[in-house]
Amino acid sequence: LTDSNLVVVDLDQPLTPKLIATLALNDPRAAALQFRYLFVTTGDGLQAIDVTVPAAPKLIADNLVALDDANKVFVARTYAYVAAGSEGLVIVDVEQPTNMRLASQFTANGQIIDARDVIVATTNASLFAYIADGVGGLKVVQLTAPDTQPKLYGYSPEPKPQLIARYPTRTPALSLSKGLERDRGVDETGGQVAVFGRKGARPLNSEEMRRVYLHDGVPWVVTNDPDEVR
Repeated sequence: LTDSNLVVVDLDQPLTPKLIATLALNDPRAAALQFRYLFVTTGDGLQAIDVTVPAAPKLIADNLVALDDANKVFVARTYAYVAAGSEGLVIVDVEQPTNMRLASQFTANGQIIDARDVIVATTNASLFAYIADGVGGLKVVQLTAPDTQPKLYGYSPEPKPQLIARYPTRTPALSLSKGLERDRGVDETGGQVAVFGRKGARPLNSEEMRRVYLHDGVPWVVTNDPDEVR
């Protein structure tokens, strides 16, 4: 991201990177990629960009979650978590990236005051959001727990945030390192865990991945109507 653009760079040859696309945005700040969509915080809020073809990114029109001060964003399964300054932790349902919707806004009754960055990570079966709360220091928010979310073992249970811990910092907390994500296809050493039940071997490269979900450059889709063929 630059001051006014999303910039896409081809790193297939790391020693000779190539600029392949730019997309104008209003004060872009942070981005998180998930499959075919890039979620970007801007001066307008949270927006989604279709990057199925990296050389031709498409901003999804009329699909804005308006926020006054959207900073870093972290996407975990069907939710995007936005560190939104004085608006606290903003949770957005992105199950349909073309139709995002605000799920909840959490300030812990005014205790999250200056959210700058957020990282979502897993400890055992619970999901936590770690928030760099600027002048408020480090905050830890439990997103799922047996007593608040009985469906916590589901694929993507609705977050039920609770502030459970804090740590004051000598200077404003602005960013965080990445925690452990359980829903991954490759382990910490780079070894492939599984692809459709196939254990071992190396991770799929980008071309192999594209063959899984594209046909003649167009994504495979399904519908709720079994008689409809697309």
